[in-house]
Amino acid sequence: MVDPDIGVGLRKLVYYVASSLDGFIAAPDGSYDFFTLEPDVAAHLTAEWPQTFPTFTHAQLGIASPPAGRFDAVLMGRATYEPALTAGVTSPYAHLRQYVFSRSLAPSDYPEVRIVAGDPATFVRDLKEEPGGDIWLCGGGRLAGQLLDEVDELVVKLNPVVTGSGIPLADRGFAPSRFTLAGTRTFDSGVVMLRYRRPATGATHAG
Repeated sequence: MVDPDIGVGLRKLVYYVASSLDGFIAAPDGSYDFFTLEPDVAAHLTAEWPQTFPTFTHAQLGIASPPAGRFDAVLMGRATYEPALTAGVTSPYAHLRQYVFSRSLAPSDYPEVRIVAGDPATFVRDLKEEPGGDIWLCGGGRLAGQLLDEVDELVVKLNPVVTGSGIPLADRGFAPSRFTLAGTRTFDSGVVMLRYRRPATGATHAG
């Protein structure tokens, strides 16, 4: 995927995530299998967002190795990393630099990723200053809540399903954060991809 903003200024933090119509990214237990990957959406994502698929799926999906794209790093909370560990995969996105935010995981036990125990916002601000591509915030909701003020771009795969409860897109206290719509793409299967950017003025909260 070619993005006109690549290489301009600081690295960008991009929160790219699937969501229900009522704003949940996973069930209360962390599962997300109710988000079905329909063929029309899968074709678009493998072509335009190949880096966001786990490395072990690339051969099956026909994704080049390593996949081209704007990202060179991915951020995950422990709950987002956990399903991979349960499946015996310690390096789910081996084609990217992987950062897992956790105060309980021992770094020596997971040498293929970097365990970050410090403040996420401070870490991301420092990471943006380093040379490299953009940074993908993979999830989950709690980490997104802590990092929302650092998010430069929000890309939501809005699925035609209402869940009623679950893990919210950004789990934090009431603090409205305004974004500007930068693009939409609608699929026959009912999914709508919404792309938002932080306003150029740098304003974070709605007035």
